[in-house]
Amino acid sequence: MLTQGEDVEAHALRARGWSISAIARHLGRDRKTVRAYLNGEREPGKRRPAGPDAFAVVEDYCRIRLRQDPHLQATTLFEEVAGLGYAGAYSSFTRAIRRGRLRPHCEPCQQVRGRDVAIINHEPGEETQWDWVHLPDPPQGWGWPREAYLLVGSLPYSGRWRGWLSPSTDQPHLVQGLHEVCVRLGGLTLGWRFDRMSTVYDRHRDEVSATFAPVAKYYGVRVDLCPPRRGQRKGSVEKSNDYAAQRWWRTLGDEVTVERAQASLDAWCERTGDLRVRWKNTQKMTVATFAAAEPLVPLPRSPYPAELRVDRTVSPQALVCFDGNFYSVPPGHRGRQVTVTRRLDADVLDIVSAAGNTLARHRLQPRGAHAVVRADEHVAALEKTVLAAASDQRAPCRRKKRIPPSAEAQAEAERIRARLSGQVGAATATGDGGQSGPVVDFAAYAAAARPLTGGNSHQAAGDN
Repeated sequence: MLTQGEDVEAHALRARGWSISAIARHLGRDRKTVRAYLNGEREPGKRRPAGPDAFAVVEDYCRIRLRQDPHLQATTLFEEVAGLGYAGAYSSFTRAIRRGRLRPHCEPCQQVRGRDVAIINHEPGEETQWDWVHLPDPPQGWGWPREAYLLVGSLPYSGRWRGWLSPSTDQPHLVQGLHEVCVRLGGLTLGWRFDRMSTVYDRHRDEVSATFAPVAKYYGVRVDLCPPRRGQRKGSVEKSNDYAAQRWWRTLGDEVTVERAQASLDAWCERTGDLRVRWKNTQKMTVATFAAAEPLVPLPRSPYPAELRVDRTVSPQALVCFDGNFYSVPPGHRGRQVTVTRRLDADVLDIVSAAGNTLARHRLQPRGAHAVVRADEHVAALEKTVLAAASDQRAPCRRKKRIPPSAEAQAEAERIRARLSGQVGAATATGDGGQSGPVVDFAAYAAAARPLTGGNSHQAAGDN
């Protein structure tokens, strides 16, 4: 490829009568290349493609996806087209998107960019940054409300982060998420950093809340709170939030269950998040390499004994769903609201009615095991109830049985026909605008007069 300057010089030397070989030796280029530029077959500054354009195969797909979601990250889209068979490099992929101007312009997003930020150095094992991510419109099969939440914990030194899906942001779910995320991170740091969330911060006393202080003591960590209106103080977890929402949640399918979604997030963090590039002393490393050298304190054997409470509806089979498993209750509560309570450090759960009565207690099954736990007394009571209800009920009506009109119905039909025919005959006999009167039958008079006239009653009547 010739630059603009080389192309100008080649044309100038050619105009002075230089041969193509001489120009090629002067510029240090191949003769075929010089000839192509002098003949106008190639343009300066544009490299001839070595083969067919690999992006042309997926260009329409990228245009459709970016029209559907203008804020879809290029890395996420690159993973999608790589799964479709795109073999080009990431740099070539992003260059093709910019060249084709496939991403629609978003003016509101352009107006909020450009603020100054500071870089904070973190020592290894110093702190873990925490934050909730609001995830709107979870799949309907989860049985959760219109929103879900992801508790994200990030290690700012190495950049490793993990998350835990939750239907609520109350304190028991927060404690459960803290333990689960720390298990996935591999241990505890010296401190935990939060923003001023109500489950951690007491705004009246301007310090850690009295209900969360025992949790911090149990795990042996200090609690650091961000200054007011300084959410960027925990920039590591904020970036992880954006990473999780844009790269994982945005492309999650509707058919995925909660348990499969959590497993998918864990696998995605190990497969993609931990392989991000980090630089240390001009050496190229990964997040996993940094995290392996970060000292972490082991967790306690069991979580903090917070009590988790969730509301559930009893199914027609007298079952209650919790964490991907089903637990039985006595019959007679179909469609009613019950509360599942569980201490995080215990391996049992209780199912409590709206009146506060404990309906059942079961041993907790692993999350997402799809186990059906039925107590023997519940099975016997349910079978007895179902059989008793079946014996009291009549057999369903036979819709295709032949049932002709009965004799009583036919007699009533004849009376109706006779009544209707008499009304029609009376209306026909009037014939004078509807004025009704007595109807005289002269056949009876003729029969009575026939013996007296000798059978000439008709003639006599005619003579008269």
